[in-house]
Amino acid sequence: MLLIDLQVNPHKWVEAYADYLYAYAITRINDEEQARDLVQETFLAALERVDKFEGKSTERTWLTAILKNKIIDVYRKKSSGLINIDKDVAKAEQEQQDFFEEDGHWNPERRPVAFGIEEYDPLHAKEFNQVLQSCMKKLPALWLAVFTMKHVDDEPTETICTELKVSAANYWVIIHRAKLNLRACLQKNWI
Repeated sequence: MLLIDLQVNPHKWVEAYADYLYAYAITRINDEEQARDLVQETFLAALERVDKFEGKSTERTWLTAILKNKIIDVYRKKSSGLINIDKDVAKAEQEQQDFFEEDGHWNPERRPVAFGIEEYDPLHAKEFNQVLQSCMKKLPALWLAVFTMKHVDDEPTETICTELKVSAANYWVIIHRAKLNLRACLQKNWI
């Protein structure tokens, strides 16, 4: 049996992990103050549970898992109390008909245009990410949570629906609307 030395050193957490955890949080929350608070709450929660750390992962992975759960709690709080959008499924289907012809091809007026980032340029990538973050801030809280969990965290649909307490139909409506809103915002502000 291999014994792992469980040298957990909370005194070094801030220096070793604060920047990484902050970067993780800010890309998912998009609020600097709240991201800082979540990192602090993560450290406090870890301190309270340091005796439960079994060493099956690195400290960083363990702290990231705690932070991820705190971020999901934020998503839940932001989305609680929002109206259930099952009734909007028909409206989303109508919106889809506005974008596509009967044969499934794009309507010429609604066809997406190229973003102009086909070739990688670090300066343009940084500018694009700033515009994308700005556009994401404009999404309703639930839409941002669903979009971020799906396209930043690569969470499975079932997990997103369970964690945020949305039906599968609501999930697809939200994803569809979030993508349409982001595309419109990017086309307006980037191209």
